[in-house]
Amino acid sequence: MFEALTARPPDAIIALMEQCQADPNPNKIDLGAGVYKDDAGVVSILRSIKNAEQLWWKEETTKTYVGTSGNPEFRRLMLDLILGADNAAIKESRIASAQAAGGSGALSIGAELIAEANPNATVWVSTPTWANHAPLIGTSGLTIESYPYYNRETLGVDFDDMMAHLKAHAKAGDVVVLHGCCHNPTGADLSFAQWDIIADYMADAKLMPFVDLAYFGLGDGIEADTYGLRKIIATNPETVFAASCSKNFALYRERTGMVVVICTSPETAKITQNRIGLIQRRAISMPPDHGAALVVRVLSDPELRADWETELGEMRERMISLRGQLSKELRVQGAEDMADAVKAQKGMFSTLPLSQAQAEKLRSDHSIYIMNSGRMNIAGANSENIPRFAKAILDVL
Repeated sequence: MFEALTARPPDAIIALMEQCQADPNPNKIDLGAGVYKDDAGVVSILRSIKNAEQLWWKEETTKTYVGTSGNPEFRRLMLDLILGADNAAIKESRIASAQAAGGSGALSIGAELIAEANPNATVWVSTPTWANHAPLIGTSGLTIESYPYYNRETLGVDFDDMMAHLKAHAKAGDVVVLHGCCHNPTGADLSFAQWDIIADYMADAKLMPFVDLAYFGLGDGIEADTYGLRKIIATNPETVFAASCSKNFALYRERTGMVVVICTSPETAKITQNRIGLIQRRAISMPPDHGAALVVRVLSDPELRADWETELGEMRERMISLRGQLSKELRVQGAEDMADAVKAQKGMFSTLPLSQAQAEKLRSDHSIYIMNSGRMNIAGANSENIPRFAKAILDVL
């Protein structure tokens, strides 16, 4: 049977990680993997998480199964964190939700649910978007199309083209995937004013918002990073969103995420909750619990929560500082636009105006690893190697 299988090219990010690991240069810089690293280059466990883990080890009494929707306290606390406890959808019981196997699992459940509700919907994703959006959403059978987003010349959001394209091609019932903040792979986010415009447009055009909220807290803080999602929910009768705890709680391998559906009524929410449970049941039965239990411990304990908020702020400020340093180093004649963009962009990622050949030259000549698309993770750099990184960019340009 398996002799009929043929090999496929490896995932580009995994292949880049393996290439970097095999590089013997002690001064190599890994800017490919989408993980937050501290100044020593370590993907460390947050102090607040480590303390929560110690407390949970003493308190946990069973390893029995959790339900298909996962930890209810996790879902409640995450909703309060993301939407605010006084959000109208929460107060009106119009929400169906489930803990998921990371943000990826949340996206998959959301796509399956949309496909059951409207199998003829087209899903619109940004150009570019996270490389796994199309595979994850596409497995539901939904058609995937793209809309303009990032302008590689201005290194900013091409909002006018984005809106014009959606107005010309998206039909009522279609789905538009939006990055809630810290756009992956570009770091170019919508402004508050642009969120206001697209929220109103989607409501008028009867489009379904599907918001991917993978990095909230790492751009400008929780409140600012959830502005767009909250605006969408306040303006549109229905919304789907996927949230991840991988980056802001550094729970990568614990696969901790959540899918949320804002419905038009409590009655519809109950039916939707049932359907979400059935989708999860046939996919993985139920989500892993450890990461969710730790998030609950952190968010429900005032001391741990304050410590987590401090750590989250430190991660955010460090990346802002690295962006500022890189911008300063790049500010030479001919590279001013890139310097401005790097400083203005949010979160871990930026897409630099480099060709595949230039990205390959960074690797071969400088042992600096970024994606062929030009995507780089600023959190993989540190204050000592930023000057060398900037010099290498200018060299390959």
